[in-house]
Amino acid sequence: MRLLLVEDEEDIQGFLRHSLEEAGYEVDIAADAKTAESLAIENVFDILIVDLGLPDLDGISLILRLRQLGVGAPVLILSARRSVDDRVRGLEQGGDDYLTKPFALAELLARLRNLLKRNIPSAGEPTRLKVLDLELDLLRREATRSGRVLQLSPQEFVLLEYLCRNAGRVVTRSMILDHVWGMRIEPDTNVVDVHIYRLRGKVDGEGQQPLIKTLRGMGYVLKDR
Repeated sequence: MRLLLVEDEEDIQGFLRHSLEEAGYEVDIAADAKTAESLAIENVFDILIVDLGLPDLDGISLILRLRQLGVGAPVLILSARRSVDDRVRGLEQGGDDYLTKPFALAELLARLRNLLKRNIPSAGEPTRLKVLDLELDLLRREATRSGRVLQLSPQEFVLLEYLCRNAGRVVTRSMILDHVWGMRIEPDTNVVDVHIYRLRGKVDGEGQQPLIKTLRGMGYVLKDR
């Protein structure tokens, strides 16, 4: 597995490079956003670790830039910013997971494994999901409705995939938090409602038959008929 580590603190950079290589990763290093962008568009990485406190550009801006350039690899954010707002913003702006400093190496490695497992279908699993005229390509991480490509963020794609895998069944906010965010944010946050609202606007927009339903007091369901 090839990994891009974007970290400007030399001590952390050296520690992580050594630890990740011992864990079996091939590691490329970038100490600033400009170098990271160049490496990310010239090479194919399985996963990225991005620190938010970069010297030339905020890490969130770098992640957004990479997504716009078509870099779809999962991103684990590293940051000393610990507030709920910071974590939610990081996840909403293109990050797939968020780990605060200081951190335990064992937890970082576990989160990397989880992200890789989430983004690579297991052998024998379908690589496409279809619910009525909604289709998900799990390898390309692309969703279409009636042949029209939906412009989804990484978190929105994971959420839609979860709804599709449970089409016709009610999923609660807690179930979504556990699957999509791993309960890494407080359960009373409105992040699920915000993402459902945005996702509904993209999936059910332009006069399409509504697929995503809210069941008050229960949760959400993706119609399958």
